[in-house]
Amino acid sequence: MGKNKEKHRFFYGYIVAAAGFITWFVGWGGYAICFGVFFKPLLVEFHWTRAETSLAFSISLLIQATLGITTGWLTDRFGPRTVVTILGSFLGWSFLLMSQINTLWGFVLCYAVVGGIGASVLNIPVMATLSRWFVKRRGLVTGIVQSGAGTGGFFLAPFAGWLILNYGWRTASLIMGSVIAALMILSGLFLIRDPREMGQFPDGLEPKDSTETGSGKENHQPPGLLLRRYMRAAPFWMLIGIYASFGYFRSTFTTHAAAHVQDLGFSLSDGAKVLAIISAASIFGRIGMGRVADVIGNRKTLTVSFTMTTLIIIWLLMSGTLWELYLFAILYGFGWGAIAVIRFAITAEVFGLGSLGLIMGVFGFSEFLAATFGSYLGGFIFDRSRSYDVAFIFCAAISLLGILLSWSLKPRHNRERDSKKGLIL
Repeated sequence: MGKNKEKHRFFYGYIVAAAGFITWFVGWGGYAICFGVFFKPLLVEFHWTRAETSLAFSISLLIQATLGITTGWLTDRFGPRTVVTILGSFLGWSFLLMSQINTLWGFVLCYAVVGGIGASVLNIPVMATLSRWFVKRRGLVTGIVQSGAGTGGFFLAPFAGWLILNYGWRTASLIMGSVIAALMILSGLFLIRDPREMGQFPDGLEPKDSTETGSGKENHQPPGLLLRRYMRAAPFWMLIGIYASFGYFRSTFTTHAAAHVQDLGFSLSDGAKVLAIISAASIFGRIGMGRVADVIGNRKTLTVSFTMTTLIIIWLLMSGTLWELYLFAILYGFGWGAIAVIRFAITAEVFGLGSLGLIMGVFGFSEFLAATFGSYLGGFIFDRSRSYDVAFIFCAAISLLGILLSWSLKPRHNRERDSKKGLIL
């Protein structure tokens, strides 16, 4: 009877998934997506150019790229609970401090530097931890957790817009900062790195039923040695390109989509709604395509998702009515959400769990480095041409590159054959 009770003990992985969901809800939904809602109010009050204002978002991404590898190492060394609880609270502090700014450098310091430090814990610590708790349902659970970003954007972007319209952007910033700080600390406390710390196994299964991908000799090799071996494999560089492609167009639209809607003659509320729809649609993309990837494979799913974003960005170039913008938001959000999930799932599939935090940190660096340029160049191009057309065309080309790289990424080889070649794929 005791053994039966132990066997049916509640699987703590669900708590980890819930904590990850909340982290993404307030982190990406509140900090990243809501930037576009604050964008024009800041332009109106301080008369900054769009390139200057979007520079804060770009620097934030650059800081995330720089710290991504470090937070990956810290997660491997100290565990996600410590990393997310301490550094994640910086997201809330960024908004609290931002409510007091009066200069561009002050805005950059508060949003980009303080917020960038906090945002550096959103990807790697959470995704690496999930990959240890879930194997058979990794795509689905990753999609559910990442849907927190879409859910957060769906609720928090209109909420931020309402606060700004009724109380001003400074009060809105204070309220957003308080909510984000409290929830980041709370969710971080429930992140346990490994099932073994709770006396459990991945997916809640017994060892004989567990198919823990990547558990093996590579888990006991030095991280630096593993990284050097991975860098000799073509899939490593293909995934670098995939992460970078996604990061570039993601940051461009996160920063400038709401402003583009207002440039077409619609209101701040309409711009916030477009961001909210993108976020809501990404929920279905993350969960739905995460499940599809578990069935048909990550490579095919990733290719389809990049194809969807490429086509809908081209559609946006010809859109001028509100219903056309809403259609863009739905399909772009779906494709964006799908890519967001599959890029992590395919990384764990290709490289296993050995030093996964470090590996994801390297890929995250390429993503955020590309995102840094995407956000800033979008504003720079608009300031020069008074239009986002060239910026959006470039995004479509970058997304096309993602299609080619995804299609070229070969399915996982037989591990024994690869080990003979000195590669673990």
